[in-house]
Amino acid sequence: MTILPDQRTLVALATLGSITLLGGAFMFQFLGYPPCEMCLWQRWPHAAAIAFGCTALMLGGMRAFSVLGALAAATTGGLAVYHTGVERDWWEGPDSCTGGGAGLDMGSLLSTEGAGIVMCDQVSWELFGLSMASWNAVASFAIAGLWMLAFLRRA
Repeated sequence: MTILPDQRTLVALATLGSITLLGGAFMFQFLGYPPCEMCLWQRWPHAAAIAFGCTALMLGGMRAFSVLGALAAATTGGLAVYHTGVERDWWEGPDSCTGGGAGLDMGSLLSTEGAGIVMCDQVSWELFGLSMASWNAVASFAIAGLWMLAFLRRA
């Protein structure tokens, strides 16, 4: 007797995990925490994982879609680790959304256009010392693990 859920349940849990994280991102945005460019990057793989999970649950092909779901979740986890490193000044982020100011001239600095840009190297919210990007990394890698368990589990 095994306590591990069946393959379909694991796929459903992994899909629900990405739905929850993506929904949480939209909830934070609704509550007044606008996303930065790198935050938006992290949403797309979750959307893909949701699509893979829903397709697997409706049409079958659990093993193939489990691999794709795991890759999507691991991708968003990797992006979240990269974002965390940018926030913590472990490495440089893209010039388009960090406070480095590279490539800006005096006219760009004085312009009010783009005043609503959210910087990727600034932490807007954290819990227990971890930013939203850090929590996304932890949760996304856990979801990738669920996808891999679903792949390893026979129907």
